[in-house]
Amino acid sequence: MLEAAQGSVINIASMSGMIPLSRVVAYSAAKAAVINLTQFLAREWATRGVRVNAISPGFFPAEQNRALLFNEDGSYTERGGQIIGHTPMARFGKPEELAGATVWLASQRAASFVTGQNIVVDGGFSSVTI
Repeated sequence: MLEAAQGSVINIASMSGMIPLSRVVAYSAAKAAVINLTQFLAREWATRGVRVNAISPGFFPAEQNRALLFNEDGSYTERGGQIIGHTPMARFGKPEELAGATVWLASQRAASFVTGQNIVVDGGFSSVTI
C-alpha cells in the first residue's frame, strides 16, 4: 500500500479498548493498544496515501463468548442479561452490522478523508453511564 501510495488499513479493536470491561484486563489493554497504534499509523501514513482506521465491535455472539452470553436453552445468562440491559438497542450485534462499517471505511470514494478514526459498533453500549 505504501509503495502504491493508496490504500486503507482497517484494524479490529474493541469497545473494551475504550471502556475496560471487568474480568478481561489483558484483552482491554491489548485493544486499547490497537486503537493507539491506529492513530499513530494514520498520522504517519496519511501523506503517503494510506488511511488507517479501526472498528471497535461491542458484543457480537460468537463461539468464544456464547457460553458467557447464553444458557443452553438460548436464554440469556446473568452476564448476557446485564449486557443487554446496558445496551440502548437492547440486543447483541449481527455480523452484517460490522460489514457496513468495514465497507464504508474501505471505500476510497466514501471515506477518502477518514483516517485515524475508531468506529464503534456497539448498539450504544459505550454511551451509557451510571
